[in-house]
Amino acid sequence: MKSKFAKTALYTVLGLALVAGIAFAEQEGGAGMHHGMRGMHRFGGDPGMAMMLHRLNLTEDQKAQVKKIFEAEKPTMQPLHQQEFLAHQQMMQLITSGNFDQAKATAIATQEAQTHIQMEVEHAKIHAQIYQLLDSTQKAKVADMMAKHQERMQQHMQKQGGEDQPAPPAQ
Repeated sequence: MKSKFAKTALYTVLGLALVAGIAFAEQEGGAGMHHGMRGMHRFGGDPGMAMMLHRLNLTEDQKAQVKKIFEAEKPTMQPLHQQEFLAHQQMMQLITSGNFDQAKATAIATQEAQTHIQMEVEHAKIHAQIYQLLDSTQKAKVADMMAKHQERMQQHMQKQGGEDQPAPPAQ
């Protein structure tokens, strides 16, 4: 059951990441793919998603609205990114200290996980807002890209020895 929940969560996050990636790539005003990828990095996006977003051909108005969404969410996201970075630094210090303390590692990991959960919820909120900006043709393209991505992920999982894994959730 836990595995099924994890897979469902993974596919949900991947789908949302697709929508966010599209927005991240375009947030810099569509000044070219490379420039858009730099914008994605600032928000924790995946550069691979930038190319998918580029395929949606957002209008100038959509790009402006996406930029506003990111600007509005920046004060919420920046502290979360900083908290996650600090937790990562603490873990690295613990690992390299020569004096590993499992309880301390668990506490750091728990805090980092809570921060990550908050970030994922914020990402989902951003993705939902961006998805609502898309027209029906763009939404259809997103659905197609998500389906193809899920298919590739399923194939990858099967190659990793997960042939007995259940199929991804239907859309």
